[in-house]
Amino acid sequence: MTDTTYDITIKERQEKEKQTLVGVLKELPIIQAACKRAGISRDTYYRWRREDKIFRRESENALNQGIEFVSDMSESQLITLIKDQKMPAIAMWLKHNHPRYGSKNRSYTPIASNEELTPEEEQMALDALKLVSGNVVSNHKHD
Repeated sequence: MTDTTYDITIKERQEKEKQTLVGVLKELPIIQAACKRAGISRDTYYRWRREDKIFRRESENALNQGIEFVSDMSESQLITLIKDQKMPAIAMWLKHNHPRYGSKNRSYTPIASNEELTPEEEQMALDALKLVSGNVVSNHKHD
């Protein structure tokens, strides 16, 4: 069965709409908003993704480019806020970009089962358990 002129026109229109949407996603990586701006429904977008592997790949690439674009803009705005001496922006930058100010990952090495605690360590552990549990914890070894 050959495509009619009508079918070809529909395919051409859909390809144009797909490319328009891909272009919008590169600048606005929010599917609902990009679909609205491109004049198509979210259902159509997801149907195209299911049915057209090339569109799925192009739209995924466009979303990633859009996310990078927004991240670049956000970072630029963050730097502007830092220059304006806005403390939350300064703290955010340092937390994510400087090892001294980032979250501290502390490693925990459990004590081997055959290792004895000093009386001081044992008391510290009992005190910590009391604080965490809210219950009275006694030292059964010495009671």
